[in-house]
Amino acid sequence: MSVDGPGMAHKTHRFRTRAFRWWQAGVAVLAASAVIAGTSTLPASAAPPTPTGYYIVGVNGGVFGFGGAVLRGSPAASQTTLGAKIAGVAETATGKGYWLVGADGGVFTYGDAGYFGSIPALGVKLRSPIVGVAATTDSGGYWLVGADGGVFAFGDAGYFGSLQSLHITAASPIVGIAPTPTGKGYWLVGADGGVFGFGDAGYFGNVPSLLGAPAPSPIVSIAGTPTGQGYWVVQNDGAVSRFGDAGFFGSTLTTGVVPSSPIVGMAVTPDAKGYWLVGADGGVFTFGDAGYFGSVPAELASGGVSFTTPLSAVGLAVSH
Repeated sequence: MSVDGPGMAHKTHRFRTRAFRWWQAGVAVLAASAVIAGTSTLPASAAPPTPTGYYIVGVNGGVFGFGGAVLRGSPAASQTTLGAKIAGVAETATGKGYWLVGADGGVFTYGDAGYFGSIPALGVKLRSPIVGVAATTDSGGYWLVGADGGVFAFGDAGYFGSLQSLHITAASPIVGIAPTPTGKGYWLVGADGGVFGFGDAGYFGNVPSLLGAPAPSPIVSIAGTPTGQGYWVVQNDGAVSRFGDAGFFGSTLTTGVVPSSPIVGMAVTPDAKGYWLVGADGGVFTFGDAGYFGSVPAELASGGVSFTTPLSAVGLAVSH
């Protein structure tokens, strides 16, 4: 494992603005009660890249690289004072860079991740904290989503509506966003498993409709399939639900493994035949063809890393 510490190259762009688009327009919404988490996918004609490692990101802006993941920098490495805790991470299409987003909408770019704007640079007063970020397929833009369902589009990310634009109040806070493969839509998901589709994001089911009740434990992430015809949803206890053409490759519940801390994020392999789950303590769980490259608890056990305060991870991004 490689740890991003002081002295690493970095660049922060929380207060620079460029090419921001934010429209208030009504879009038909498909709402239900389930979960989703998001990653953009490669065009069908492109061969899926081979993952070589992954990054685990903490709320304090620390970035930890495993396998072939090359550290590109972090707020913690540059000793940057954050305006708010880090709330999400998204990798670039090349796997050679990543974005971090703070709960205040500040955006930090590393490697080949471009900067296209941020909430603080706009002077916009948020109604609720930012809870997630998703990148466009060509890495030319990104979406930020707030806990109230507000969506902010930057760069070449299209705006297709939000709960705010439709004056809809979700039954529970929104926890994530997942774009469709075309980049012409996205899903929002609530902690209760409610799913809201905008643009060309289709609805394929949800946890409440599957179980006849809200998710037994909070939903934390969603990921879409390369076809855009399905998605996975994961709960903080590690339970994974699949919808549409998403395949099921296991969960912590089916393996009998009890995570030592709540699951906080999910990432899908490029060929959609596996996925990773990551816990708040940096523990990593692999299913299907998702490779294991290490975890923070394993490094702690071997003496490879130590912390002055416990790690609180927010997500995992894949490198290739």
